[in-house]
Amino acid sequence: MRFPVSRRAGVVGVAGLALLAAAGVPATAATGKASPPVRPTVVLVHGAWADSSSWAPVMRRLRADGYPVRAIANPLQGLTSDTAYVTSYLATISGPKVLVGHSYGGAVITNAATAVPDVKSLVYIAGFIPAQGETIGELAARSTPPLPLIATPVPGGTEVVIDPAGFRDAFAGDLDKSTAADLATAQRPANTDAVTDPSAVEGYRQIPSWDLITRQDRAINPDLQRFMATRAHARVTEVNASHAVMLSRPDAVTKIIEQAAR
Repeated sequence: MRFPVSRRAGVVGVAGLALLAAAGVPATAATGKASPPVRPTVVLVHGAWADSSSWAPVMRRLRADGYPVRAIANPLQGLTSDTAYVTSYLATISGPKVLVGHSYGGAVITNAATAVPDVKSLVYIAGFIPAQGETIGELAARSTPPLPLIATPVPGGTEVVIDPAGFRDAFAGDLDKSTAADLATAQRPANTDAVTDPSAVEGYRQIPSWDLITRQDRAINPDLQRFMATRAHARVTEVNASHAVMLSRPDAVTKIIEQAAR
C-alpha cells in the first residue's frame, strides 16, 4: 500500500496519518519526532506541625520546570489512618508519581507507596524512614535534645504541638524570627498515634529512594537521618539547613526531587 506523503514538506500528510493510525503505526515512527516523555506527578506530603502551604516555594519551582504537583493535607491523626488517607488520595492520580515526604510525612509515604501503581521514586526531606514494626516515637527518642512539646487531651486521644517559645530553635533555626513566629502560631497539632502506631510497610525496599539530610536539624538529629538513609539504601544529599528546609532551602529540595523524577 502507498501512503500519501507530501514530498515537498517531507512529512506525512493528514490523510496519510489517518491511514497509519488505522494500520497501527505510531505517528512518531512516520514523522521521526519522539513524543515528549510524560513527567511524573510530584506528590508532596508534609509532616507534623506543618501544613501543605510549607511546600509553596518548592511547588512554584517544580511547576516552572514543567512538573505537575499535588500537595496533600496530611491529617496527622496516626500513621495507620494517615497512610490509608494518603493511599486513597494517590489512587486518584493517574500515571507515574514521585512521593515526597517531609519529617513524619516520610513515614507516611513509606507505608503508602506500594499500595498504588506507578510510584517511581520516594524522596525524603529531613524525613523519618521507619522499618517494619518500628514507631516514630522509637526513632524520635534517638534525637537529642527532645522537642519542647505541649500536650492537650482531645476526644479520642492526645494532641501535641511544639512550644511556640522553642519553635524557632527546634524547627526553623535558619528562618527569620518573624517567619518562624508565624509558623509557630499556625502549626497543626499531631495526634500521639502518629508516634505510637507501628510502621507496616518498607516501601523503600521496592522503590528507589532519595534523601535530603539537614545538617542543622534540631528536630531529627542528622546522625539519625543518616542511619535511616543508609538502612534504606537511599541516594543522599546533605545541606546546611534546619528542619524547615523546604522554606529555607527550596532550591536544594527542588533539585533532589527532580533528580528522583528523572
